[in-house]
Parts: sequence; structure tokens; C-alpha cells
Amino acid sequence: MSLPTESIQKPQFSAAAQAEIDRICQQYPADRRKSAMLPVLHIAQSEFGGWVAPEVQDLVAEVLGVKPIEVYEVSTFYTMFNLKPVGKHVLEICRTGPCQLRGSDELTLELERITGAKVGEGPSADGLFTLKEVECLAACGFAPVVQVREKYYEQLDTEESVDAMLSELRTMVHRPALPWEQTGRPNAVANN
Repeated sequence: MSLPTESIQKPQFSAAAQAEIDRICQQYPADRRKSAMLPVLHIAQSEFGGWVAPEVQDLVAEVLGVKPIEVYEVSTFYTMFNLKPVGKHVLEICRTGPCQLRGSDELTLELERITGAKVGEGPSADGLFTLKEVECLAACGFAPVVQVREKYYEQLDTEESVDAMLSELRTMVHRPALPWEQTGRPNAVANN
């Protein structure tokens, strides 16, 4: 008896993403392509639904000419890379001292209640939100703070401010444009 075989499609970067990866890799000597790993992982995460599945990490390894374990070591070390599926919006809640003093623990509980997502678990039932606690976001004077992609939502210590943030996020119809789709400029420049 033979088991049915499914054709598993290997992930591939879009032409625009591949062009951005090529541009980034040109900044390094040919024998140092591994140096481009962080920006390439960011591109991969943006391209493939907000997370880097093992197959996507393998693609990054192939593109950079490194062993897959080298990519796994980096993606599991840095918390900015999601290793499991996430919602459309990943709400990174600062959990360090100043934010805790201004109510980040209460904010986390309130966001769990409103969105239905739980910190450290998968996305909310509607697929919109993933909650993630992170270390200092360097905005202590505006605590409590939540980061969603490159945008900070500050002083989330009132019901109105939390509702305004969630309302803005819920009304986003399309995924945000990827930096190389907007301007072709490096991420840090394109998003500011």
C-alpha cells in the first residue's frame, strides 16, 4: 500500500523582496553574506505572514549560503522574530519597571480580555491580534507603551487610549506596505 504524496511547495521570495535581499547582500563581501542575516530574516518575516517557519528559515539559509542551523540560532535568539503564526497585528507590550509602575500588567490583562488573545499563545480568534511581552521599548516617559511594527502607542493608561489604538488597528484594511515596496530604501529610513 502506498501512501498519497502531497506536493509541498517550497517557499520563495517575491521578485521585489529578492531584489531587496540582493541589494542588502551587495553591501557585504561575497564571503560575508551571513552578515546580512538580520535584515534578510526581517524581509522573510514580512513576506511570509509575520513569522519565520522552519521552511522559511531554510530558504534564508539557502539565499545566504549558510547552514540552516546558523539561521535557527539567530531566529531563536532574537525576540523580534516570531517562530509561530501570529495575528495581523503583533502588540508588543513593554513589561519593564517604568511601564509596570504605570500599569502595563493591567494593560496586558485588559488587552487579553478585549482581544481574546493571550500573551505567549497564538493569535486571537479573529486573526487580528497577537500579544507579546517584551523588554524595554525605551519610551519610559510615555509608559505604558505598546509597539506595533515600527509605531509606538504611548500612555495607554486610560480606556480611551486603549480603545483608540485598537480601533486604529482594526480599521487597517490592507497589510502595511513593506519598506522595499514603498520606496526601495532601507527599512530604518523608509519607515520614518
